[in-house]
Amino acid sequence: MVYSEGSKRVAQTITLIPGDGIGPDLTDSVKEVIGALDVDIEWEVAEAGETVMDREGTPLPESVLESIQRNKVALKGPLTTPVGTGFRSVNVALRKELDLYANIRPSLSLPGVETPYKDIDLIIYRENTEDLYAGVEHMVGKHAAESIKIITREGTERICRMAFERSKEQGRKHITVIHKANIMKYTDGLFRDVFFEVGKEYENDFEEIDDRIVDNMCMQLVMKPNMYDVLVCPNLYGDILSDLCAGLTGGLGVAPGANIGEEIAVFEPVHGSAPKYAGQNRANPLATLLSAKEMLIHLGHNDQADRMQTAIEVALKSPETRTKDLGGSAGTKEFTQAIISNL
Repeated sequence: MVYSEGSKRVAQTITLIPGDGIGPDLTDSVKEVIGALDVDIEWEVAEAGETVMDREGTPLPESVLESIQRNKVALKGPLTTPVGTGFRSVNVALRKELDLYANIRPSLSLPGVETPYKDIDLIIYRENTEDLYAGVEHMVGKHAAESIKIITREGTERICRMAFERSKEQGRKHITVIHKANIMKYTDGLFRDVFFEVGKEYENDFEEIDDRIVDNMCMQLVMKPNMYDVLVCPNLYGDILSDLCAGLTGGLGVAPGANIGEEIAVFEPVHGSAPKYAGQNRANPLATLLSAKEMLIHLGHNDQADRMQTAIEVALKSPETRTKDLGGSAGTKEFTQAIISNL
């Protein structure tokens, strides 16, 4: 997104959270690749995670939230939640504070990434704020614990509507809701019912609008994943199935992610920070690069996103330019330069 003031082009400012461990290596790769594209982006660096804990007394300083709220879009490297601080997760806190209700996880087969599966093209829409992850749990006496599963009509409707709208725009034709309504008839039953209520508005846009029980869906994805296109899930099932789908296409190292709300979007890889590899030119930046590609699409830079995807795929085809975790011999910098040379 580029704004114009008369004849002057004004760059879109994006909040950049480098993250912990290998995070700065990964986000440096993104900056180089996007810098080589014809995209006017300025990065506003905001530090979060373990690296700022001693200085700020919190892994999520208020200045980070203010930056994201101001710029509306952020790219984030992996963060480590410090142990024993009382913080459940920096990532969970970001989603809650910014109401990032949709977690979107594409799973796409890539050249040079060996898996038992071919031609996978799935996308998961995971409700990101409710369900058992709402954090409403407590002890019942000394020997039992209770967690409350929260599903609301409002929360369900907005994730379903986003899934239908975006899938329609992308020309996808099959959309499936995941649930366990045969057992949890009120909570998962509500999620399923609202999905089909919203789906009635899109009956002419899709060839198939259906549902699957979550345990059966796990089996289906292992046996015949190519039968599926778009999956819409409550929070817990979406968390599990998105990692399963990442496994179909090569693992978390190739899996992009996005957390999106009404006004704000945060794009991020979903793997860990791997601190022992920090600064060693060994990290695979692919998941972060693919997350940045999704960010470009969100900003309306579809042509540049396509160029980026094509250049990534060319670099992945050769062992000399793939990273070592994908059976190649390249480091972070060599893989990055290979992508740039193919733009």
